Amino acid sequence: MPRPTREQIDDEILDVAATLFARHGFKETSVQRIADAVGYSKTGLLHRFPTKEALQEAVLQRCVEDIRTVTASVLGHRPGPDRDRAAIVAFADFAVRRPGFVALILGIFSSLETVDAAGPLGRIAGAVLEAFAVGAESDFPRRLRVAGALGALCVARLAFHDHTSDEVRGHLVALSTDALGH
Repeated sequence: MPRPTREQIDDEILDVAATLFARHGFKETSVQRIADAVGYSKTGLLHRFPTKEALQEAVLQRCVEDIRTVTASVLGHRPGPDRDRAAIVAFADFAVRRPGFVALILGIFSSLETVDAAGPLGRIAGAVLEAFAVGAESDFPRRLRVAGALGALCVARLAFHDHTSDEVRGHLVALSTDALGH
């Protein structure tokens, strides 16, 4: 079996760290807890990310980049049911690949009204909402349906984390599309 690349190792560390930050908060998540969860020594983890703050920044930066990639993949669609479906499919694929980041997104959307729009969490939320062409001018039922669809996708993925991507992806898409009302 080939050894994982540096990028694959970093991806795993960042995804696990995102899960722990979402579950326990940044202050309550120690470097040792992250190291234990990924099977590294604290020293080994600090060799890759010199501080907990550097690790948090890497998590947030990667999440922003990944969400912007997802969003960019649907911008060619006009707002409406086709774009919504494309966004749900893209987010379902993302959820299968990055369950830790999904936990982080769920945390953001559960406290969206208190998130600083200019900060990293606000940029993540903004990129997610842009995929669905949702802005401040969008009517409340539309914003509620999008939040419900994303919430359903996130919760379902996290609840069934042991299922393979092929098993869960189609169900995530169906569940989320139903929540959008299409």
